Amino acid sequence: MLEETERAVVTARMDRAPLIIRRVDAIPVALPLKSPMKMAGITITKAENLLVRVEATGGQVGWGEAPSAPTMTGDTQGGLVASMRDHLAPLLVGKNAWPDNDHRPMLCRALVGNTGAHSAVEMALLDLAGRASGTRLVDVMTARPARRTVAPMWLLGNATPDEDIAEARAKQAEGYHFFKLKIGVKPLADDIATTFAVRVALSRTPLCADANCGLTLDAARRYLAETSDAKLLFVEQPLGAGDLAGLKMLARGTKTPIGMDESIHSLADIDAVKRAGAKGVSLKLIKLGGFREAFAAGRLCEKLGLKINVAAKIAETSIGSAAAVHLACAAPNVDWGVSLTHFYLAEDVVKRPLELCDGAVMLPQGPGLGVEVDEAAVAKFTVR
Repeated sequence: MLEETERAVVTARMDRAPLIIRRVDAIPVALPLKSPMKMAGITITKAENLLVRVEATGGQVGWGEAPSAPTMTGDTQGGLVASMRDHLAPLLVGKNAWPDNDHRPMLCRALVGNTGAHSAVEMALLDLAGRASGTRLVDVMTARPARRTVAPMWLLGNATPDEDIAEARAKQAEGYHFFKLKIGVKPLADDIATTFAVRVALSRTPLCADANCGLTLDAARRYLAETSDAKLLFVEQPLGAGDLAGLKMLARGTKTPIGMDESIHSLADIDAVKRAGAKGVSLKLIKLGGFREAFAAGRLCEKLGLKINVAAKIAETSIGSAAAVHLACAAPNVDWGVSLTHFYLAEDVVKRPLELCDGAVMLPQGPGLGVEVDEAAVAKFTVR
């Protein structure tokens, strides 16, 4: 039985002609970042992503995207391409793309895991159906979007506190009013000093920190204890993805809320981290396998009283960011902000990238994802 909020998916199915898929293309792209992004265990200088282009017999086109994420989902760019080209695309040709024809069970039987590839193809199918029907993606999923704008956060991860503060000041002038510190890369004492320096400089601005699994239990305890006066909104993923025992010990010993990101790959994971003491989670489409499952995860978080951060991975184009905005506007309880990562790219593949205006990004109003892909730009950045 369909969830009540998914019934919009099937309301107009009776009178529609089939939306038949005639081709599915897997397109690897590499896009330059404005500056390198250093996280625990990896430094990113370019975005190596998969674009999925789905075309119907009438000429309508839908787009999806998934970034390579070997340390998060296990998906490499080559693996994403092979997953689409060899396993998923052949099954979709000739199928009806209207959303009431849910092809996920068929696709999941053909390819276990590979959640990035599954997310990208579902995104492209929903975009195609929205464009063919003149319907926004958010309206396909729910008749009552929770919001119409989102306020994105900006990541700070420079070598010194002064550099972080200078960058934060510049971004405040552009309209950002929520910042996340990258921790777990520098020596712990430097992370603690940076946290306080940035907090003093941004005394009334929401601030959180993300370790990306980069701390030991002892280091996480010390960081949480010594930054308690910094009033961080949350600390994200201080320990390894599977360390629920460590999470339970940390949560018992701190008043700072702990959020989980790399630990969340299913609805069962959300329930598990809640029982271990987490106060919120980060929802990424590539981890959960697509929009429908991420939306269901948002509903579960509301039921469990968990805060939500909706995030794209560093660095998705405006295709992936648009999907994240639709998810953030559909999901309840998005109290821990939204991370939109196309802002970190030097160039994009859409004609008009999503813009920050007065501190917010608006829900795209066009059909489907609401962004127009520039196929010449796609060709420019395609990996040959």
